[in-house]
Amino acid sequence: MKLVDVLKPEYIKIPLTETTKLEVIKELLSVLVEQKVVNNPDEVLTAILEREKIMTTGVGNGVAIPHCKTRHATDFAIAMGIHPTGIDFQSLDNKPTQIVFLLIGPEDKPGTHIRLLSRISRIISREKVRQQILQCSSPQDVYNILKQEEANFFEINP
Repeated sequence: MKLVDVLKPEYIKIPLTETTKLEVIKELLSVLVEQKVVNNPDEVLTAILEREKIMTTGVGNGVAIPHCKTRHATDFAIAMGIHPTGIDFQSLDNKPTQIVFLLIGPEDKPGTHIRLLSRISRIISREKVRQQILQCSSPQDVYNILKQEEANFFEINP
């Protein structure tokens, strides 16, 4: 399983328009609901916020990766968004977050969940990739960058 097998161009929102951490998470969750990838948004939101209480998923360098494992997910789903000015995500480096990946996965596949988080982190850790993504004006452009970068990694097996 590759990141681009789970994150489709139609799951990428440019621009994110909300201005708070909670509202941006809801905005990305609504993308997955609209695409019929998530059925129980209230329960999934609760799981995301419970995970967020443990430690912020604002990893720094303008990136956040809110995520959860939930019984309400039968498969993995990833939405992504770009905020033009950045929001306060209580990031580890206290800088505004502009790139947000939302990962939702089933409880019974923790290994794949961790590998997808790792893959996102590895790709987005490169300054060049973050800058290219921030310059994108279309979801397809973002998807193409991620697909190109991911070609450098081995496939994730469930």
